Amino acid sequence: MSRYTGPTTRQNRRFGQAIFAPNKAFERRGQQLPGQHGPRLRRKLSEYATGLLEKQKLRFAYGLTEKQFYLTFEEAKRRKGVTGEVFLQILESRLDNVIYSLGLAKSRAGARQLICHGHVKVNGKKVDIPSYRTVAGEIVEISDKTPSRQLATRSLEESRGRVVPAWLSIDEASLKGTVVRMPNRDEIDGTINEQLIVEFYSR
Repeated sequence: MSRYTGPTTRQNRRFGQAIFAPNKAFERRGQQLPGQHGPRLRRKLSEYATGLLEKQKLRFAYGLTEKQFYLTFEEAKRRKGVTGEVFLQILESRLDNVIYSLGLAKSRAGARQLICHGHVKVNGKKVDIPSYRTVAGEIVEISDKTPSRQLATRSLEESRGRVVPAWLSIDEASLKGTVVRMPNRDEIDGTINEQLIVEFYSR
């Protein structure tokens, strides 16, 4: 399955939260399931369906394909530590998520576009791979080109309401951020139930 490019409000309503950027339609009907019978539909989900929904929610949130998501999970299983937490740390350390978390892009999809178009440097070298894994101590910055800096500056202005997580730091004047350390579990979205995903893949 390829990366999702369909209606975003439909998915937001499906999961009951703003996986993608919310709009007025979601604010008006956010608690209703999508579709003609959504307002009246009350489904009792099986354990399998519950795990599948949690997996899809996380996959859509980070913008991964099914294969990317599965391979990332398999990598987390091979690492030391609690599989679910390691899995979330790997997702959070992706370059596209770091750019988004720093406020240099309005969404993860916008961060991927910024990276693919060559607007981002890591430790002074251009990196155009959104899935690049950042590590503690690396410096992420926006290219010196005027269009690059205009895009990032506009995103920073529009992201004022978002708090930069403690495991990252940013110098807004130079459009430069630093990965201070890897995130702790309590610094990652608390609505994610990673244990359901571990159980889903363990079937």
